[in-house]
Amino acid sequence: MAGTFDDRVIALTGAGSGIGRALALGLADRGAVLALADKDGEGLAETKRLLGNRPASITTLDVTDTAALTAWVDGAATEFGRLDGIVNNAGLSVVAPFADCPRADFDRVMAVNFTGVVEGCRAALPHLRRQATDTGAAWLVNISSVFGMMGYPTQSAYNASKYAVRGLTEALYLELGVTDPDICVIRVHPGGVKTNVARNSKRIATLPGQRTDLDFAAEFEKAAKTTPEQAAAIIIAGMERRQHRVLIGNDARFIDWMTRLFPVTYFRRIGAFLGGNNR
Repeated sequence: MAGTFDDRVIALTGAGSGIGRALALGLADRGAVLALADKDGEGLAETKRLLGNRPASITTLDVTDTAALTAWVDGAATEFGRLDGIVNNAGLSVVAPFADCPRADFDRVMAVNFTGVVEGCRAALPHLRRQATDTGAAWLVNISSVFGMMGYPTQSAYNASKYAVRGLTEALYLELGVTDPDICVIRVHPGGVKTNVARNSKRIATLPGQRTDLDFAAEFEKAAKTTPEQAAAIIIAGMERRQHRVLIGNDARFIDWMTRLFPVTYFRRIGAFLGGNNR
């Protein structure tokens, strides 16, 4: 009996490491054909090597280059004859209070984390509509964050981008539920996952009173309880079950409940859980 992803063509950004790489391997194991993209060409090549002879193409690109992103999506549909899904996963972060965050750094986070998702959706949607009509199923998956559910000091740019991804994806879910109900629209909120996002984040400044001697990436690594492979398995299960919202990790579920129960005072209540001013 054919599986959910057998011969389904899935486009995936941020495939050179972390959740993106784990998703590529997990989807390939389930029979998917992959179009993979990442700014990190070496990481992308390693993902391709790990895939072995399973069908996949790789393209090195920056998701802020809209022309290149659109050409990649259209090219994948042309190369493989269809496009059944897209996972907009690429992302980055900077660490700085809003007042100390240079405009260029803030705008870069928004361009990668939000505009890249917008343009990925825009490029993929015509193909997904066609495929949903032909086969009765397609997927549009956007990776938000627990920081798309709660504010966090020194993460204003990341917060803004991930809340925006959440809002965009909720609106698409409602709109396509009317016009294209066979397209499964999913927003994903990972908690702490052991990826390169924290390690690669640009640390610009901290708030008064915050410790400056801590290794932010090392502290995140200690707090992160979920592996990329576990995160990918949860996302793939959500795609199979056609869930609209996917939470990854006990921390994500905890934050979800706390922000619902205490919408104004949640941070004071969970700050210690998240590391307080040391994060």
